[in-house]
Amino acid sequence: MRRILTLAVLLALTLSQLALPASAAGPARSYLILTQGNNIPPGLASQVESQGGTVTRAIPEVGVLVAQSADAGFASKAARLGGVRSVVPNVKLRWTQPVAPVTLSAAEAAAIEADGVTDPFLALQWGHTAVKAQEAWAKGVRGAGVRVAVLDTGIDASHPDLAGQVNQELSISFVPGEDWTHTPGTGFSHGTHVAGTIAAAADGSGAVGIAPEAELVGVKVLSDAEGTGTFEAVIAGIVYAANIDADIINMSLGAVLARSGYCDEEGCVSAREVQELMTALGRATTYAYQQGTTIIASAGNDAINGDKDKDGLHVPSDAPHVLSISATGPLGWALDPSTDLDVPAFYTNYGRSVIDFAAPGGNVDFALEESGLLCFVAGALAPCWVFDLVFSTIEDGGYGWAAGTSMAAPHVSGVAALIISQNGGSMKPQHVERDLRAAADDLGQPGNDPFYGKGRVNAERAIR
Repeated sequence: MRRILTLAVLLALTLSQLALPASAAGPARSYLILTQGNNIPPGLASQVESQGGTVTRAIPEVGVLVAQSADAGFASKAARLGGVRSVVPNVKLRWTQPVAPVTLSAAEAAAIEADGVTDPFLALQWGHTAVKAQEAWAKGVRGAGVRVAVLDTGIDASHPDLAGQVNQELSISFVPGEDWTHTPGTGFSHGTHVAGTIAAAADGSGAVGIAPEAELVGVKVLSDAEGTGTFEAVIAGIVYAANIDADIINMSLGAVLARSGYCDEEGCVSAREVQELMTALGRATTYAYQQGTTIIASAGNDAINGDKDKDGLHVPSDAPHVLSISATGPLGWALDPSTDLDVPAFYTNYGRSVIDFAAPGGNVDFALEESGLLCFVAGALAPCWVFDLVFSTIEDGGYGWAAGTSMAAPHVSGVAALIISQNGGSMKPQHVERDLRAAADDLGQPGNDPFYGKGRVNAERAIR
C-alpha cells in the first residue's frame, strides 16, 4: 500500500561575506607563506622555524608553506626571508550555512521503495530532465572510468546509494579533528547531497546521479559542524585531487572577499593580503588544470551582478581555470511538470564576466510557499514549492531537498563525467569545456548571457 509521507525541506544557500582569519589554539595564528615561484627553496622551512614559526604543512607543487606562530611580528620577519614573496593570514571562510533540517529518513524512503518502483526518486529529480541525463544514458554512457573529487564537507559513504561509489582508500580530510566521512550528529550533510547528484548509483532504489558509474573521492575541506574551512585546506585539497589523477574537481562552496580588504573582530586583512590569498588559490587551480583536471565550482548565492560589483571576489569560482556555475529551477513544477525548468534562481550570482554555464540548482516560488498548498509526487507529500528544489542523498541513509549554486555545480560535474567517459576516461580540461559549450542550450540572450553564461548544460547533446 502506498504510504503518504510528509517531508520537510532544506534550502542550503551559501553564506557569503563571512571571512575570519584562522588561528590555532591559544594566541598562535596560522599563516600562508608564498614563495617567489611554484616551489619551496631548500632550507626555507628551517629559516621559518628560526623566525619563531612552526611549519605545519608544505605544498611544494604551488610554492606554499603553512606555519603557526604566536609572535605578532612573525609575518613581517618571515616575509624578509630569501625566496619569500609574501606572508598572509591563513583565512578561514564560512563557505556554507550550517543547518539542521528534518528530512526524509531511511525508513521513510524504504516505505516508498516498497512499492517496487525502480529508482523511485528519479521521478523527483527534475534536474535530470532539464539536462537530459536519461537520454545520454540511453546512448550507453554513464560515467564509467571517471574520477570525481568532491571538495566539500564529509560524505556519508555508508549511504545505500553511495556505498559502492566512493573510493574510500583515496578519500581524505584536510579539516583538523575530522575524518573524511560525514560526522554524525552535525545535521545536514552538504557533501553527501552534492555527491549524490554527481554519482548516486543506478541500483534500482533511491535516487540516481547524473553519472551513476563515475567514481567519487571525498576530499573534506570544510567542517561538518560549521561549514568553515581555511584557504590552506582548500588549496591542499585541490592539489591532492590533482595528484591522485582526479578527472574532475567539484567545489560546491563559496564566499565573497572584498578586493579592498576588510576588518572584523579578529583583525584586518588588507587589500594586498586578499590579492595574495587569491594568488595562492590561483596557483592551486592552475596546477590542477595543468595536471589535466577539470575544475567546477558554484557561482554563489548572493544575487550579485559580477559585471558591476568590482570590489567583490567570489572564491573559488573567480580563480583561474575554474568553471563558474549559476543556478536555474522551475516555479511550480509539482503542479505542472511541463513548466519551464530553466528560470534563473532568485539567489544566483550572475554576470557575463563571472558565469560560464548554468545548471539546475533549485528555485522558490514565494507565492506558492505562502499558499500552503500540498502536492503528492512519487509517493511523497510535501508543500508544493518544495519540489522545485534539488532532491538528493543526505546523511544517515536519508534523502532531502536543497537549493543553491552548490546544487547546480554537481549537475555540471556529472555531465562533464559523461563527456570524459565517452572519451575513454581521460580528457584535457579545455576540451571538456569545449564540449560542454558546444552541447549547451543557448538560453536567454544569444551567446554569452548574464544568467546562463554559455548555456545550460545538455548531456544528451554532449554524447555523440
